[in-house]
Formats: sequence, C-alpha cells, structure tokens
Amino acid sequence: MLHSRSIRALAVPLISIIAGFIIGAILMLIFGYDPVQNYQNLFIGSLGDVYSLGETLRNMTPLILTALGFAVSSKAGFFNIGGPGQYLMGWFGSIVFALNFTTLPTWALISGSMVCGALLGGIWSFIAGFLRAYFGTSEVITTIMLNYIALYFVNFAVKNWLAKKGSDSSPNIVQRASLNTDFLQKITNNSTFNWGFFIAIITVFVIWMYFNKTRSGFEVRSVGLNEAASTYAGINVKKTIVIAMLLSGLLAGLGGAIDGIGNFQNISVSNNLPSVGFNGMAVALLAAENPIGIIFAALLFSALQIGGLSISVYSNTPSEIVDIVIASIIFFVGIKYIFEVILTRKWGKKQHKVTNGGANK
Repeated sequence: MLHSRSIRALAVPLISIIAGFIIGAILMLIFGYDPVQNYQNLFIGSLGDVYSLGETLRNMTPLILTALGFAVSSKAGFFNIGGPGQYLMGWFGSIVFALNFTTLPTWALISGSMVCGALLGGIWSFIAGFLRAYFGTSEVITTIMLNYIALYFVNFAVKNWLAKKGSDSSPNIVQRASLNTDFLQKITNNSTFNWGFFIAIITVFVIWMYFNKTRSGFEVRSVGLNEAASTYAGINVKKTIVIAMLLSGLLAGLGGAIDGIGNFQNISVSNNLPSVGFNGMAVALLAAENPIGIIFAALLFSALQIGGLSISVYSNTPSEIVDIVIASIIFFVGIKYIFEVILTRKWGKKQHKVTNGGANK
C-alpha cells in the first residue's frame, strides 16, 4: 500500500488538473461552446494518431529538460526564472556549432552541438549562481535580467553573424547534424518527432539517480532544506549553490540545443523570450520537482498545447481556451497548500477512526 504522504502528494496535482479542466469547461459553457466536444477534439488532436502522438512527444522534450533544470535549482532552495534565456542560449549554441563544423562525423557533429548548447546554458545560469553564492544577489533578479540579455544578444548575433544580408534567420543546418531522421519521420507520418525525446527520458533517470544516489545530489537537497544546518554539517554551501545553478542551466541549455537541431534546424530573430522556459517551470511545479513526475506533467502540458491547435480547426472555439486551462492548473498548483491542509485533516480523521475502531474491538 502507498504511504499516506505519497497518496497526498499524488492527490494534489491530480486535484489541480481536474480543477483546471473544470474551470475551462465552465468558461466554455458561459461563452456558448461545447466543452465535451472540445476536450474530445483536444485529445484526438494530441494523441489520436501516430502523427499527433509524434508531435506531442517532440513538444514535451524541451518541457522535460527545462522542468528538470528548474527542479534542480528548486531542490537547492532557489527560484531560477532564467530557463527561457538558458534554453535560448542552448538553442543558439547548437546551431552555431552545427553550422561551423560540418566536416565532423555525424556522431561528433550532433554530440558537439548538444554539448555546446548545454554549456552555453550552463554558463548563463552559472553567472546567477556565482553572484548568489558569493555576493548574496537575488537569483530571481539576475536570472530575469539574464533572460533579456540572452534575447537581445542572440538577436544581434543571428542578424549580424549568422543570417545572410536581408534575412532574419540563420541558414539551415546540414541533415547530418539533425536529430530528426528519415526513419522517425516515416514511422510518425512525417511529424517532427526526433531522437531528442529519448535523450530527455534518459536524462530524467540520470537526474533521479543524481538526487537519490550521489553525495552531490544529497548536498543540493540538504542546502535547499536548511543552509545553516548544511554549513554546520560541513557542506560547502557556496560550492553547492554554484553546482545546482550550473546543472540547472546545463539542462535548460540541452533542451534548447535539442529543439534547435531536432525541431527548428536553424535560429531566427525573435521579439519574445521562448515560452517553453516558463512552461517548464509550470511542469516542474505540477510534478512537485519529482524527475519521474516531470515526464507525466510534461506529457499533459504538451498534449494540451498540441491538441489545443485542433480545437479551433474542428470548431469555432478559440484555441486560447487551452491557455486558460493551463493557467488554471498552474493556479491550483500554486495554492496546493490549501489542498494539502484539507487532505491532511481528512486523512488524519480517517486514520483516527480506524485506530479507535481497532482499539474498541
């Protein structure tokens, strides 16, 4: 049987998801749309056939990696809002490497692109981690600032260094540098599904092992629980903070790199930060920073995003209704303390009755 704490931990995100769907359904009814038909269209559009499934799995890949990045920093007790900038730097780094080292063997070209992207993302978060550890600077402020520095730097670099004159996009990378292969396209009816998905799943289990089986992972969790006690126990808190933030950026950067060479195949000037970095934070929060839970939370968010596109295709319902559902889920996750109090009280009363009943017998 599951431990009562495990049941409550599982119940909170499930209640948040159900509540989010209910809010979306109520709004659809208010504005005259059919929620049952729209939710049916949503899940058919995301999981209904091989192509849709391929798109959903591909879309959840960067969500998994940016969520893992946020989870690592959160376990250390820090709120890393720099996922979008770290993801963007990873995307940029992967494309730059792939465009400039085309003579390398396929395995080296792909590996080098991902490593370069991950390192750039890691460097971007390392800056915030170093400032936090040695100068006490708020990581919230520095990561927000670094997000916009990344956006404007990448725009400048693409426009002036990568793109041809008059263009806002870099050239496409060579096919050998892509994670999207003919085999995967064939079995998914020409979707954008690529090998990056499997890399993300492997990374999930690596991070799980890191948290649960390594000394460094234990130290990260210890610092997140109590910095003072960790210092007293002999843990180098400053070093642990830097390591946690560096690893957080490496993961987000890897997500950007995989999206760059697996999905986009190039990089363009953008007016906004990539939303995947912020969505990754929501995925991590829904999963309570549990690496395994992040897989399922990312699948849900990806299904909502991909399936949401089909809502407006099969009906006159605006696809933005899905954003309301996602926002509602995040809202209920944010007030999970209320659910936890309710569940704890009810579970406590139930256990009390069972105990008294056994004693009476």
